[in-house]
Amino acid sequence: MITRISGTLRSVSDTHAILGVESLDYEVLLADFARRQLQGQIGKQVSLHTLHFMEGNPAHGRLVPRLIGFLAEAEREFFEMFCSVDGVGARKALRAMVRPVQDVAVMIAEKDTKGLTTLPGIGAATADRVVAKLHRKMSKFALLVGRTAPSDDGTATDVVHDTYEALMALGHSERDARDLVDRALEQKSRYKDVNDLLQAIYLLSRDEVRA
Repeated sequence: MITRISGTLRSVSDTHAILGVESLDYEVLLADFARRQLQGQIGKQVSLHTLHFMEGNPAHGRLVPRLIGFLAEAEREFFEMFCSVDGVGARKALRAMVRPVQDVAVMIAEKDTKGLTTLPGIGAATADRVVAKLHRKMSKFALLVGRTAPSDDGTATDVVHDTYEALMALGHSERDARDLVDRALEQKSRYKDVNDLLQAIYLLSRDEVRA
């Protein structure tokens, strides 16, 4: 099982990237949200978390190995869960993922079936099945995905996740905890640990109350 691949990004097309690893070039399938993030990285060293699967019909005797690439491990985990829904396979999930995982996870968590049907290939019945199976499992994806480790602002993903869990333990709802962390991260500061991020969150909340 290939779970990670690192190399030189040779090219990016609408559906896949070519990654050069020593003397070999690998084709890695991409969802549209990942493709957009990689377009500006051609010629650079990149590392992708990968999902390895066999495509084809065993009855016809032809199976082709495929790799799907993600910039964050949480994105891969979400994709596997999405594919586990009845009627959603790897190809349908790839076609559907035109928006960042965080956005799709929020729609699932909030049972927004109408929003899910705006994704290519996801009809009303499929959206209902996705929500029924996954809506209780989306909290960490709705908060974390799109933030690699470290995130764009320098904050490690585990700090963000642990802060979110701490807010939940303190009695905040999933949505409140997510909004509080997101507002703090929008300040573009680097938070070294959970206490640092929690302090920033409550300073922001105090300032909003005073205003």
